[in-house]
This record gives sequence, structure tokens and C-alpha cells, in this order.
Amino acid sequence: MSATQPLLKFENITKEFYGITVLSGVTFTLKRGEILGLVGENGAGKTTLMHILFGMPDIADTGGFGGRLLLEGNEISFKTPFEALDAGIGMVHQEFSLIPGFTVSENIMLGREPTKYTVAAELFGERLSVLKREVMREQAAAAIKKLGVSIDIDTTVSELPVGYKQFTEIAREINRDKVKLLVLDEPTAVLTETEAEILLESLKCLAGEGISILFISHRLREITDIADRIVVLRDGSIIKDIVNENVKVQDIAAWMVGREVTQSSVRQKWDSGPTLFRVKHLWVDMPGETVRDVSFSVRKGEIFGIGGLAGQGKIGIPNGIMGLFAAGGKITFEGKDIPPETPQASLNAGMAFVSEDRRGVGLLLDESLDWNIAFGAMQTKGLYLKSYFGGFFRLRDEKAMRKLAWEYIKKLDIKCTGTGQSARELSGGNQQKLCLARAFALEPRLLFVSEPTRGIDIGAKKLVLDTLLSYNREKGTTIVMISSELEELRSACDRIAIVDEGRIAGILPAGSPTTEFGILMSGGTDIE
Repeated sequence: MSATQPLLKFENITKEFYGITVLSGVTFTLKRGEILGLVGENGAGKTTLMHILFGMPDIADTGGFGGRLLLEGNEISFKTPFEALDAGIGMVHQEFSLIPGFTVSENIMLGREPTKYTVAAELFGERLSVLKREVMREQAAAAIKKLGVSIDIDTTVSELPVGYKQFTEIAREINRDKVKLLVLDEPTAVLTETEAEILLESLKCLAGEGISILFISHRLREITDIADRIVVLRDGSIIKDIVNENVKVQDIAAWMVGREVTQSSVRQKWDSGPTLFRVKHLWVDMPGETVRDVSFSVRKGEIFGIGGLAGQGKIGIPNGIMGLFAAGGKITFEGKDIPPETPQASLNAGMAFVSEDRRGVGLLLDESLDWNIAFGAMQTKGLYLKSYFGGFFRLRDEKAMRKLAWEYIKKLDIKCTGTGQSARELSGGNQQKLCLARAFALEPRLLFVSEPTRGIDIGAKKLVLDTLLSYNREKGTTIVMISSELEELRSACDRIAIVDEGRIAGILPAGSPTTEFGILMSGGTDIE
């Protein structure tokens, strides 16, 4: 490979899914040791482009792709991700691919475990080989250290906070032999601001060692901070390929969506109503997000925010209240006690929950969009069902379900081929919108939304937040919003509680100075 030859080249790449063109004539290059920021709205084609590069089966299963890929000047077309890994390409996807029951070191070394000679292995094959666990632990610890974080490599992955799972995924990729290219698809979506800063610094160091990085993110400030070059996709085509010199976040946003996108401001002062919901001494046994003793109240019609660093318990609060993890304490809604035992009790009371885990909890991935949107209302309220023979049995009202689905597809701008498309086929951001539609269809009086804009681009993020505000104002829905992004909370909420070490460190009006929120997040309580 010559000094001037790019490491990777996409040449006139085209791709169709189910009759819809998602990539059209995409051409750009990536140099060795370069960090390229790839941005675009949800559905712009970013993830599809990376699936083509990595040899993901969904590409071959839907007719392949057009154009050429060149790695170090040689044409490539990987049949499987294993071929891409062997070629020195590592990829961290939006959704985790870790084994929950394995430790951090076992996940990092998976498939590349060093073994030692045994007589049994010699006689009966490698299946009876003995692992060199100390070597595994040493290599895993070195990969974690390279990222600048402190993670116990003997911890089971299921017990890790979501941010640490992301670092484990990245450590696994950089620990491979002869890594030339690292593809990161929304790597900071589940990280706090502090964790994201640590990751960005480690990526700069990796680039300094000659590793090329394709960095996909909706956090545009990170793109301007880290990228050497920026490529913008819109509707499957490249709109901009530019060196990152004096590029502003507002510029990228405008290129992405084709219009100017205004930044959110702090929500205006809100007139308080009577207490609608109260939690006293809540505890939740959620791995990585333990809640020890939380008490707070929410007023009718309020948007109440819950923030804090990763692993401090903020995610555990709604999961415990909705009965998804073992919990205790006193929960009162509209004057009635709600036991945190099963999701059904909370749903029957008029609550709803949009989980941060959209694939594991939020969606029926292999079912149609209309079924996903209507399912909750059908299950808890008996809506969208037709009765036959005096109610002896009931069947789905397909027409009503389709009508409901189209209403939310239009309202939330869900990019799809129709109401019959499966949830699995949507992009990550559109799956998130689908989760919101499912909750809205329940018409709850109290709605919990956990990380509502995770993995969503700047244009869609504004749409989602505006929709939440609209439901709050027009329908009077009380909302409890949990987010890792403080500015997002400040733009939408009336008051914000900061969780630290499983307890409420303090509750402040959204318009309070960011320094005061910072003090609470760092464990301080002295706010002047």
C-alpha cells in the first residue's frame, strides 16, 4: 500500500431494501490513521453502508449491493463478518452483542481464547483444551486500560452499567490482531458526557497509532471535536464531504436535514399543580443501576426529569416502579398505592413506560408496525378488538390497527414501507419512535420515558421532544423523563432530580445553572 493510497474506498455504492433505494452512488475514501465522522438522519443509509462493509447477512439476503469496496487497493466483498474481522476491520454496532453470563475478560477474548496443551485435548480434540485464564485476564485488562476506564474484568457483563458494556464492546475490537479499521456506530449513545470524553480521547490515541476510525454519531459536537473529515449522508446520497476546519454543529445539522435546525432552550416556567405521583423510600435491585433509597413527588401536568451519571441508579427508578426488577418502597398514584410487583399493576393504573432497551423490552421485533403500536392498548384496555357471538371470542380489528399505526407513523415521521413492515427492519432511531408510538397509544395519565432520544439524529430528536411537550400540553399527560443528557432534560422538563449512588442528591428547577447540576452529579450537596 502506497503512502498516498487510501486504506478504504467506497466506490459508487448502491443498495435497495424491499423496493426502496437506501443508498445511491455513495463514494468516499478513508486514509490510514484518519478519523472520519459519518453523519445523517435516521434512515439516511449510514448503518446499511457499514453492514455492506462488514459483510452482514441482511445485505446478501436482500439481493446484495452495487458498486465496489476497496481495502488497501484490493477489491473486497465479505460474505460474513468473520471475513471482515480477519481482514482487520472491527465494528461496534448500536445494539450490544455481548454474552450476559460471561465476564468482561471472557467477552473481550471470545473466539480468541489462548489454550494450553493437555493430554485430553491431544486425544479427543480442542474442545477439551484448558483456557489460559491469566493470559486472558492480562490481555483484557490491557485493552480496557487503553480506553482509559476502570472496569473489573471479572465482573459478569449482565451486572455492568450500560456505559461499561459499551467500553467492553470497544475493548474487544481493539484487542484483535492487526486491526486496521474500527467502525463505531453510535458508540457514545449510552455514555454520560464524562464517559464520552474519555472515549473520544482514547480514539484519538488509537488514530495516532495508525488505526483508521469510521465514527458514526448523532452527537454533532463530538463529530466536530474528533473528526478529521466529515461525510454527510441524506436520503442515501452524499451531500457533503469536507475537511473538519471551522465546521460548526449548526452547519452539519443543516446539511443533514436540508434546513436550519434551532437549538433547544430551557423550558419556560411552569405553574405547579397538585401532587399526582409520589415515591417514598424506593429501592430497586437492577444490576448496574441499583436504587437504594429514593423519594420524590411529581405534580399533575408536570414534566419531571431524572438525570445523573451512568450506573448511579437513574435507569433503575422507572424499571423498578414498573415492576421489571425487584423493588420495594411506597408508590402512590392518584391517591392509590401501586405495588411494584408486575408491569400489569402499573399499566392498569394508567401508567406507561418507554424503556431504554428498545429491542429487549420495547418492541416485538418480528411483528408488524401496526401490531407493535396497538399491542399494549389491546392487552391492557381491550382496544382494537372485535367481539363475536356476544363476546364469546374476540379478534384483532385490523382496520382500526392500521388507522392507528398510520396516525403515529405520520406524527412521528417513522420511515417505513408501510404498517405491515416488521419492527426489526427499521433503523434504530425509527425503532425508538415506534416505542414512543406504542406508549402514546395507551393514552396514559403518567408516562415514564427512559433515554427517549438515544440513537436519534438531531432532527428526529427535536421531533420526539416536541411530541412529548405536545402530549404534555394538549392531553395533560404527566411525564417523568430519564436521560443521560442534561441539556435535553433542561429543554423539556420543569424540575430535574439528580441521582447519585442510588439516592436523590437534589432536585432543581430546569433553569438552574449547569454548575449546580454538576455539583450534584459529582456527589456534592452544597449549592449556594
